[in-house]
Amino acid sequence: MSDERQRIEQLRRELHEHNYRYYVQNQPVIGDQEFDFMMHELQDLEARHPELYDPNSPTQRVGSDLSTEFRQVAHRYPMLSLANTYNEQDVREWYESVSKGLAGEDFEVCCEMKYDGLSISLTYVDGRLTQAVTRGDGVHGDDVTQNVKTIRSIPLVLKGDYPQEFEIRGEILMPWASFERLNEERAAAEEPLFANPRNAASGTLKSLDSRVVAARQLDAYLYYLLGDQLPAEGHYENLEAARRWGFKISEGMRLAHTMDEVFDFINYWDQERRNLPVATDGIVLKVNSLRQQRSLGYTAKSPRWAIAYKFKAERACTRLLEVTYQVGRTGAVTPVANMEPVQLAGTTVKRATLNNEDFIRSLDLHIGDMVYVEKGGEIIPKIVGVDIDQRPIIAQPVQFIKRCPECGTPLVKLEETNGKLQTSNFKLQTSSAWYCPNDTACPPQIKGRIEHFVGRKAMNIIGLGPELIEDYYRQGFIHNVADLYDIDVQLINGKDGKRNKSAQNIVNAIQKSKEVPFERVVFALGIRFVGETSARLLARHFKSMDALMQASLADLQEVEGIGEVMAKSIIGYFHNEDNRRIVERLRGYGLQFELAAVDTQFSTQLEGQSIVISGVFQHHSRDEYKQLIEQHGGKNVGSISGKTSFILAGDNMGPSKLDKARKLGVRIVTEDEFLDMIGE
Repeated sequence: MSDERQRIEQLRRELHEHNYRYYVQNQPVIGDQEFDFMMHELQDLEARHPELYDPNSPTQRVGSDLSTEFRQVAHRYPMLSLANTYNEQDVREWYESVSKGLAGEDFEVCCEMKYDGLSISLTYVDGRLTQAVTRGDGVHGDDVTQNVKTIRSIPLVLKGDYPQEFEIRGEILMPWASFERLNEERAAAEEPLFANPRNAASGTLKSLDSRVVAARQLDAYLYYLLGDQLPAEGHYENLEAARRWGFKISEGMRLAHTMDEVFDFINYWDQERRNLPVATDGIVLKVNSLRQQRSLGYTAKSPRWAIAYKFKAERACTRLLEVTYQVGRTGAVTPVANMEPVQLAGTTVKRATLNNEDFIRSLDLHIGDMVYVEKGGEIIPKIVGVDIDQRPIIAQPVQFIKRCPECGTPLVKLEETNGKLQTSNFKLQTSSAWYCPNDTACPPQIKGRIEHFVGRKAMNIIGLGPELIEDYYRQGFIHNVADLYDIDVQLINGKDGKRNKSAQNIVNAIQKSKEVPFERVVFALGIRFVGETSARLLARHFKSMDALMQASLADLQEVEGIGEVMAKSIIGYFHNEDNRRIVERLRGYGLQFELAAVDTQFSTQLEGQSIVISGVFQHHSRDEYKQLIEQHGGKNVGSISGKTSFILAGDNMGPSKLDKARKLGVRIVTEDEFLDMIGE
């Protein structure tokens, strides 16, 4: 009993963490199958030990993808998840349970593709799209109507004979072609790659700029109709009607009348799915009759009349030819496996990341090895194993390089002593990574820092992409970020002078970047470990570049969220004479080196208070309230805890936050009360 109690607690902790990584961060670290196995184990243990019931167990929730940037909307009909299975026996048991639940009555099964994207609910009134809401936590979702309107496969106005009002649900997807193009662009900019099209679609749909959504060419397939005046009593027939109204409905949908027909459908698509233009990860089976669906009903988390059969991750075996190495913006060196081409999940795979030296050692990787490569839900290929029995006698183990492949500088690795990070010259990196310390003369680091500097969240120099930066660097126009401000039209308008208009646009964008606020200038410098949030905290604390440059280790660690590693990295950056010369040149060009008056603190009314913002507001935007909180001495926090001072609550505050606030006794402050509090 004690061992099972500990296992229940362990599974709950791990599943909560995986839910957070998947739904909030969009950075899963395990596959769907492993997650489902853990969930099934927890469900079985909890069934054996009802005395250990926990209302906050992962088994009691649907999951959440709620964003704090969109208005939250209550679903008219809850959006529940489906029960998942990976084996045919579970499908048989589900089929038999349906037959038993219907007391032996004949039934049809609608077989559909399970698309791997972001669930969406679309509402139409009088044939026009009125609202698009994400699944969220199943009860409330995010209103993403404006972004969804940019998806061309979703009709804005219907045709034919449709109900006066109805809801249709489906999946927002990023096609393989769009996904691969997007990751190529991100790779060129040395930005983190999306792990799979689902993450890419989710991140795109949650963009605050609908132009970004339009540019990424999302797609959508619809698969369920709800409403009071549906055209038919059959799910399949309703979707065929929706197809006539202008919706994109899968051509692969079929009605099955026996279990054998269900398995024929599954086996066919297990192979044919590789030829589809979008990602699929399984099959969905639904009892077709809506009357029978109502009769079968629901469990606490999912309908009894439907189940999802998920395909196993696809694996291939191929030969490792060589390992090459890439150098990133921060100098981190990443090993890449180059393999004999092999077909996997519909694409030809020749390369796969090997992460770091520790990963190579864990596989005991040798040149010439036959390696197992997987994609599954993670479309980025990864090596998951080695067939030792096929290892050539003369195969040599992979040895991580000692010098930078770009500039020849000896690589440096962070050492760890007594659990504390140790290094010389404040050159820091994670303990498992090697990096090139030649950050002022190593070409990929220089170009990477320039690309970071011109980025949208940094100096926002529109028109300067990786290809132009590569071209300007090759021609000797730029050697560092300060050189950008010496560029003139005549220099970059081409040998024939025919690029005058585009050259003028770039020069104008460079000049306009001088207006970018101080906190983004700090971020644009590209100091290792200093992200967008850290840069803002540093800017607001020190208020000028001079104060930041002169800050001691202790001064820096006084800033909330700035630890020893980041503080040493900042000091190391400003101790470097080349970096200081670049900073002084940027000062001379007129960049913002002080916090603007509007960003300075107004009062200490909220000093020492940690505040959570939730809901939709009338007088100011969420970002404006975050700024007001900081300007009056308060601290913005993202989650509710016993240390939360109060919640600034607008309309449609999330029910889970409200419930947690009540349990912890955290005060709820309305928008008007807050404005009175700060004297506005």
